[in-house]
Amino acid sequence: MSKQVYTFGGGANGASDDPRTRDKTIVGGKGANLAEMAGIGLPVPPGFTITTEECVRYLASGADFSPELRADVATALTHIEGSVGKSFGNAADPLLVSVRSGARVSMPGMMDTVLNLGLNDATVQGLAATSGDDRFAWDSYRRFIQMYSDVVLGIEHHLFEDALEIVKEDNGFFTDVEMEAEHWQALVGEYKDIVAEALGRPFPQDVQEQLWGAIRAVFDSWDSDRAKVYRRLNDIPGDWGTAVNVQAMVFGNMGDTSATGVAFTRDPATGERAYYGEWLVNAQGEDVVAGIRTPQYLTLKAREAANAKPLSMEEAMPAAYTELARVFDLLELHYKDMQDIEFTVERNKLWMLQTRSGKRTAKAALRMAVEMVGEGLIDEATAVRRIDPMALDQLLHPTLDPNAPRDILGKGLPASPGAASGAIVLDADTAEHRAELGEAVILVRVETSPEDIHGMHAAKGVLTARGGMTSHAAVVARGMGRPCVSGASAISIDMPSRTLQIGNRKLKEGDIITLDGATGDIMAGEVKTIEPELVGDFGTLMVWADQHRRMKVRANAETPADCRMARQFGAEGVGLCRTEHMFFEAGRISAVRQMILAEDEGGRRAALEKLLPEQRADFRAIFEVMAGLPVTIRLLDPPLHEFLPHGDAEFEELAQTIGIGAETLKRRAGELHEFNPMLGHRGCRLGITFPEIYEMQARAIFEAACDVAEASGEAVVPEVMIPLVATKRELEILRGLVDRTAVKVFEEKGRKLEYLVGTMIELPRAALMAGEIAEEAKFFSFGTNDLTQTTLGVSRDDAARFLGPYVEQGIYPRDPFVSLDVDGVGQLVKIAAERGRATRPDIKLGICGEHGGDPASIAFCEAQGLDYVSASPYRVPIARLAAAQAALG
Repeated sequence: MSKQVYTFGGGANGASDDPRTRDKTIVGGKGANLAEMAGIGLPVPPGFTITTEECVRYLASGADFSPELRADVATALTHIEGSVGKSFGNAADPLLVSVRSGARVSMPGMMDTVLNLGLNDATVQGLAATSGDDRFAWDSYRRFIQMYSDVVLGIEHHLFEDALEIVKEDNGFFTDVEMEAEHWQALVGEYKDIVAEALGRPFPQDVQEQLWGAIRAVFDSWDSDRAKVYRRLNDIPGDWGTAVNVQAMVFGNMGDTSATGVAFTRDPATGERAYYGEWLVNAQGEDVVAGIRTPQYLTLKAREAANAKPLSMEEAMPAAYTELARVFDLLELHYKDMQDIEFTVERNKLWMLQTRSGKRTAKAALRMAVEMVGEGLIDEATAVRRIDPMALDQLLHPTLDPNAPRDILGKGLPASPGAASGAIVLDADTAEHRAELGEAVILVRVETSPEDIHGMHAAKGVLTARGGMTSHAAVVARGMGRPCVSGASAISIDMPSRTLQIGNRKLKEGDIITLDGATGDIMAGEVKTIEPELVGDFGTLMVWADQHRRMKVRANAETPADCRMARQFGAEGVGLCRTEHMFFEAGRISAVRQMILAEDEGGRRAALEKLLPEQRADFRAIFEVMAGLPVTIRLLDPPLHEFLPHGDAEFEELAQTIGIGAETLKRRAGELHEFNPMLGHRGCRLGITFPEIYEMQARAIFEAACDVAEASGEAVVPEVMIPLVATKRELEILRGLVDRTAVKVFEEKGRKLEYLVGTMIELPRAALMAGEIAEEAKFFSFGTNDLTQTTLGVSRDDAARFLGPYVEQGIYPRDPFVSLDVDGVGQLVKIAAERGRATRPDIKLGICGEHGGDPASIAFCEAQGLDYVSASPYRVPIARLAAAQAALG
């Protein structure tokens, strides 16, 4: 069995000779970085890490600890004891430890932590004696009871907060700092009473029981509801598990020469190369991130920019700050990336508690990547790899118009940039519910907690009354790309009445507000937005990405506006133009219905004659925008019933338009009814039974192409896609129809154009028979939306009702309609590509389903050697970057 416990710090970290201590898949990100920092000589409190493998084993075995693990932990504890010269549980000179989670990727706030573990009624006396500070000792004990009771014992934390507030109120205190030793000691007694009443047993005094309870809680937190939601939202596999890090405590709450803080080596919101962070004197870590006290600025420059009065760390603790700045530079040079750091100063000595690659906004990520290339820290390929393609979504949507009028309600901290308008909601469940109904909402909370993760994801933006720039709300919102304004202290929320007060303005749940996460402004109503300008760092990185990618990137677009947007975002053609969307326009739906309900071919052709000029104009407009680039046009695909009238009034109106009785029309509509229309009379089956439909569309395509080519002088490259083909013969018949129509149009126009006829592979049979079908097809475009439906036997429209539990239980690793099912559907794509190329080596292969904008699916397409992916216009930059990363490997 592999080793499951690794020590670090104290001169025996093992980082230099055992690669497992630096392997995040084994010891988690926190454990690997603690070992790494200790290995390069930074001041890291000694500790040990229990591996992620042990977590997976623990959860799979029914939550028990092996005797071997208990023995290894006992040995590792002696490593800490020997390093610091204290003993765990020793009443005279106790060792206290922290117990923290540590997944292989950062999951801020999602799993559990316990600080000051090892305190009980005896060791608190020893801590007071050895520190010479009774107040510190009893403050630490009350913190431990409160945190342990919440995390391990499952007692509501508000019970302890309420007791603390009563003590402060009774004594006229406004802040925790005003509490003296006797107040904390009395509060410890009240806290123990709360535990005894809630559990029917006293708070545990056995330090070994405390330790194993905390380890169990950290392991269990991997499967907490909030962690599962976070993993689902961030595409993190559920079988990774979390490590547990047990580390000697260092104390930032030992008076005015002690402090704690969270810092970044660069600004995570803007990307500026400037130290960024917050700190508090005489505090522990949770005080900073939870908004219990208002944190202070790290640097003098930041304090002066904010016009804040409390001294920065640079001013108040110059020696410790100078050492911290040295560590910042060393860590960034070592990891070659912006670092997110937690530190503690204990009686003027700096200790490093954590470093990790910091979460950042998309704008900041781009700036950092480009500037680090300029600094020689990384190369262009590394810069391209470093940007999360999906994070670009933050940059591709409108922002607030700086010239639009703004009704300012108040101001908070600009915690996560971007702008959003929506209805006020005051809890996460309401946010999720109203968002599911299609409403834009802003989640407003006193402060967010990990339990709010689903509501934060559902909301367009987040507003909190408490918390700083490194609070839970700020960090999670930045990671999600949601604008966030935190620390808006003027907000007062009244949950019983579902109202809130901002300054002298009273608002109720449902009122519309706008947040500007770049300035911290909170505004009444909805503020006008403007389109983004994709230049500067964005443009530079996309140039690098295009230099490294192999696959082309096209867009799914069927209007001139969509095509213009696609070209602006760098699309290299249209991979899917859905013609059915054109048929629904008000000016032509009557002709479409007349064509569908006609009794014979003559009636259909009469209606199609009305549609021909409309279709020709549609294609002409698209070809004009996309001149010089290929445009793949899918002939009519959906079942005809989708175009039919739905009520008596619509039937009467149509009857008057085309001169046929309403009852006759209803009878004809009834004859077209299908029990399972998605597997019925649609796609190429329409072209086989009603060839005049496809003939009209082909004529419109070629006439428009000739007209634009003549007018512009630029090449127009139409690619005609026959949908839903299952057999070679279907394609053979319809390709012949398209070719004959092309010949006629070219003769009439006196001009000949290059064009391709191909098919969409969206049925399992088509994938399996791709070798034969390729005899008639110049290109395959994989329609993975329908290919997923027909392979899995699952309707995309209905899947949302049950796919959530499927993903949660690991039946599918991800929603197969969002990220391609590579094990099933992907194998059909692979087979079709191989068999198609065997018949026609130069066949063009692409993908045009929604998966064309999903980075994981794009990586699969690169592995199969596809020629292009096609995505919605706003996903084109995402696809370009993902294709480059896939090519780089």
